[in-house]
Amino acid sequence: MPVANPPSEQGYRIGDAAARSGLSATNIRYYEKEGLVAPQARGDNSYRLYTDADVHRLRFIRLCRAMDMSLDEVRALLGLDLRSKADCAAASVALDTHLGHVRERLRELRSLEKDLIALRDCCDGSDAQCHIIETLHARADAQPSGEPRGTRATRHV
Repeated sequence: MPVANPPSEQGYRIGDAAARSGLSATNIRYYEKEGLVAPQARGDNSYRLYTDADVHRLRFIRLCRAMDMSLDEVRALLGLDLRSKADCAAASVALDTHLGHVRERLRELRSLEKDLIALRDCCDGSDAQCHIIETLHARADAQPSGEPRGTRATRHV
């Protein structure tokens, strides 16, 4: 990865902030749009400029997202003060809640694994037709048509 340029007197341009934070410029713009990062001042040339504190915040966001936290969870954690006991308790509650989401997703993945193994076991490749594809077509035919949005199992993130 190329080394980012040192900040100008005003701050880092978005490409340099991206390199320093490990995010893409597109992600940085998205997080700005979502309110996780404050809209940046612009230099004389209209480029967005980021401070070291902004780069730290972007790294914090990247770390939380790598732990599969939703934008709302990240937003809540960003709003907490590390020196406040009450906020420490709130952070613990937020992580406990997120652990619940992770455990639910693990249950879903174990169920998916069993389903995929069963599907794989329905065909050994020795018949004239593939029973995996046949089973998938049968499942597709068995699904109700026009299922309204929101009736499927939902994912946390």
